Amino acid sequence: MKRKPQVLAVAGTLLITLLGGAPGAAGDSPSARDADPQPGGRNARVLVFHGPDAPAERTQAGIQAVEILGAEGPRAERFQVEATDDPAVFDPLGLRDYNAIVLLSTEGAELNDRQESALENYVRSGGGFVGVHDAARALPDSEWFTGLVGARPAGEPGAPENGVVEVGDRAHPATAGLPLEWSRRDVWFDWEDNPSGEVHTVARLRERGPGAADGGWDHPVSWCRDYDGGRSFYTGMGGTPGTFTENNFRKHLRGALLWTARLTRADCQATITGNYEAERVTAPNAPDTLDQIGEPHGLDIADDGRVFYIGRGGRWGGAPVVTDWNDPAVGLGPGTVHVYDPESDEVSTAATLEVFGNKGGGPELVKNEEGLLGIALDPGFADNGWVYLHWSPHDRIDRENRIGERRISRFTFDEATGTLDLASEAVLLTWPVQIHSCCHAGGGMDFDSEGNLYIATGDNNSSGFSDGYSGNNPEPAFAGVSFADARRTAGNTNNLNGKILRIHPEDDGTYTVPEGNLFTGEEEGGGKTRAEIYVMGVRNPARIAVDPVTDWLYAGWVGPDAGEPSTTWGPAKYDTFAVITEAGNRGWPYCMGNNQPYRDRNLPDPDQPLGWYDCAAPRNDSPNNDGLVELPPVSPNNIWYSPQGGAPDYPRDADGIPTYRPEDQRLLLPWLTGGGQATMNGPLYRHDEGSDSTVAWPAYWDGKWFVGDFYDGTQPRHAVVMDPGSAPGGGLPVHAESLDAIIPVGDGGIRNLMDWKFAPDGSLYLLDYGGGFFNADARSALWRVTYQGGPATPAPADLARP
Repeated sequence: MKRKPQVLAVAGTLLITLLGGAPGAAGDSPSARDADPQPGGRNARVLVFHGPDAPAERTQAGIQAVEILGAEGPRAERFQVEATDDPAVFDPLGLRDYNAIVLLSTEGAELNDRQESALENYVRSGGGFVGVHDAARALPDSEWFTGLVGARPAGEPGAPENGVVEVGDRAHPATAGLPLEWSRRDVWFDWEDNPSGEVHTVARLRERGPGAADGGWDHPVSWCRDYDGGRSFYTGMGGTPGTFTENNFRKHLRGALLWTARLTRADCQATITGNYEAERVTAPNAPDTLDQIGEPHGLDIADDGRVFYIGRGGRWGGAPVVTDWNDPAVGLGPGTVHVYDPESDEVSTAATLEVFGNKGGGPELVKNEEGLLGIALDPGFADNGWVYLHWSPHDRIDRENRIGERRISRFTFDEATGTLDLASEAVLLTWPVQIHSCCHAGGGMDFDSEGNLYIATGDNNSSGFSDGYSGNNPEPAFAGVSFADARRTAGNTNNLNGKILRIHPEDDGTYTVPEGNLFTGEEEGGGKTRAEIYVMGVRNPARIAVDPVTDWLYAGWVGPDAGEPSTTWGPAKYDTFAVITEAGNRGWPYCMGNNQPYRDRNLPDPDQPLGWYDCAAPRNDSPNNDGLVELPPVSPNNIWYSPQGGAPDYPRDADGIPTYRPEDQRLLLPWLTGGGQATMNGPLYRHDEGSDSTVAWPAYWDGKWFVGDFYDGTQPRHAVVMDPGSAPGGGLPVHAESLDAIIPVGDGGIRNLMDWKFAPDGSLYLLDYGGGFFNADARSALWRVTYQGGPATPAPADLARP
C-alpha cells in the first residue's frame, strides 16, 4: 500500500546538505548562480531547497549565506548554488547532478515515498548532509532520518536566548579557528535523547539567561558522523535570520559544507564511544602471590611501549599484616615493580623492595600510606636503563620516634635479566616523614623537556583533629613531632612534605636545582627554605603530569574530609586540579579552590577559631613552623569540587571572606560531582601526526587534559579544554566531556582509577586499584584503551576534484 507523503518539516528552518555523493558529473543548470569556475573543470554544485511557507527573512538570509560561502576561499573549495522550493528536485537521477543539496527551510513542504527514497539512496551512495536548526524536526516518522540527523528536539522551539557555545573540536574544519567560548543568541533546543557518544560532538552549549533551554551540562549543539555510506553534519544553531550574518557561524557552516561536499577531510568518529576498546591486560594474581600486579600505585611507559607499574606495599587480601610497633617487622611490605610487554602480552616482575607502609586499614593510627609511591623512567632510559623510584625503605624507620625516611633513588634496569639491579641504587634525595599517624604520602613523578624531575609529596598529616577542615591543629604530637598540623609540612617553606619538588638528576647520581623554583634556600640568611620546592601548599598530590609541548605542570590533590562548608571554619572538602606554569603557593592549609580561606587556630585552645587566613599574604604562625612566617601569595586553582558539586563559590564580604552558607552556593562547573572523591590527575594528550599507529587516540583529543577520580560512579572522568590565556591565572575549563563510556566504570570496568598515561603508540593505559584498601585485590589490574575508529573521511582518493 502506498504511504502518504510525509511532512518534511514542522515550523522552522531546515538546512540539509547533500553534497557530491553521486559518481556521475553534474550538468549545467539554467537556474544555477555561478561562482568562478575551477580551472580545468567545474565547481562543486550545491542545491538549496526551502519550503514554500518558510519564514522569508530567515530563508533568504540562509540562501545568501550559502551563496557567499560558495564564492569564498581557494578556487578548489568554491561551489555553485541553486535555490528552489520544488520538492520534485528529490529525484533519484536529478540528485546526481549535485555535489551538495542544502535543504534550508521546509515549512509547507512534503516528500512522497519516491522523494524520500531518493534522499536515502543519495546518502547511501556517498552523499553529504548538513542539517541546521530544526532540520532535526523533519521526516518525524523516519527512523533512518533520525539516525542521519542524530537527535530529535524535545518540545517546541522557544524565543531566542543568550548562550555560550563551547568549541570542543579544535581540528574539524567546522570549528577550527573558532573561539573556545563563543557567546551568541539563538533559539536553543533540548533533545529527546542526548546523542553524545553516538555522534561526534564538535561543540556544546552552555546556556545563559532566564527561560533558556535546560539540556544539562552535556548539551551538544553541533555534531557530525559518517552515516550509512555518506556524511552527516548537524548544528542546532540557525534559529534566527541574524545567525547567518555572523562571521563565526559562517565559518562553522562553511567547514561543514567543505567536509560533506568531499572538498576536505575530517574526523567525525573521535568521540563515538563504540570506536574504543577497553581491555584488561593483566590477569588476577595466582593465589598468595603478586605475580601479575602489586597494590597498584603508579606507572610509566618506555619508548618501546613497555609499561612499568608499581605496587605500594600491600599484599593479597588476608595476608598477615604487622601493626605492633614492638615488632621489628612492623609495616614491612613488598614494593613491587612489574613490566607489561605489549609485544609478547606478558608480565614479568622486575623488583620487590622491602618498604615501610604495609599497615593495613582501620584507624589512622594503625594504617599508613607510605611504601613504593612513584616511578619515572629517565628520558634516556632506552640508552641508560635508569629508573627513578619514590619510596620509603623499611630499614630506615625509627620505631621509637616513629620517623621514617622518604627517598628518591635511581636504579638501573638490566635488559638481560629483565630486572632492576638493586645494587645499582643511587640515592638522590632523602627527607624525614612522621609515620606515627596516617596519611598523605603523594608519590607522582614526571620529567620535563629539560630533564628536570618533578616529585609530588603529600603533607604527611593526619586527617583527624580538625573536623575535616583546615588540618591546622598544632596540638597532637608524638615524640615532639606534630602529626595534625599541615603548617608544619605543606605550609612550611623549610619542609619537603606537601610540595611538588623540582630537581635535575645528574649522571653521577646527585642532583642540582634548576633556576625558577619557589625559593633559593638563602632567604633570611638560609635555613628557612628549601631550594628544591617548586610548589608548596598541596595536600596529597597523588599524580602529576608535564605537558611535553609546553612544559606546563598539571597536578591534582586530594582535599580534607568535611562534608559541607562551615561559616566558622571555611569550605568543605575540595579536591583540586591545577595548571601550574610557574613556581608558587597553592594554598593548603590556608586557602583552597579559588582562594577561599580557612579559619586560623592555635594554642592554647585549638578548638577556638581565630581570624580568617589572608590568601594574598598568608602567614605561618604555627608553633611547629621552622620556615618563613610570611609566605608567598596563594595562586587560585582551576578545578575544585566538593560533595555539593563542581567549583562551589559564594558571595564575599568587604574583606573577601565567602559566606559559606549552602543557600548562597553557586556551582561554577556543573559537570563535576563529588562524594567520596579522591582526585587522580591524568595526562595531557599530544597526538603524533607522524605515527603509523592503528590504535592511537585521534587528533581530536590533542591538547585535552584528562582529569579523574579514584572512585567511579558520579565522580569525574573527563577530558577538559583549558584556555591557555586564562589557565595560568586560575581560569576555569571552557569545555568538558565525560569519558565514562570510553573508560568503563562499574562492575566489569575500572572501579578505582589509580593512574593513567598515554603510550608512545597513542593508546591509554590505566591502573585499577581493585577493591578494598591496602592490598592487591582480584580486580587490581592494568588496562589498555585503544581507538578503533579508523582514519578521517573521505579517503584521499574520494576527495572531489575539479
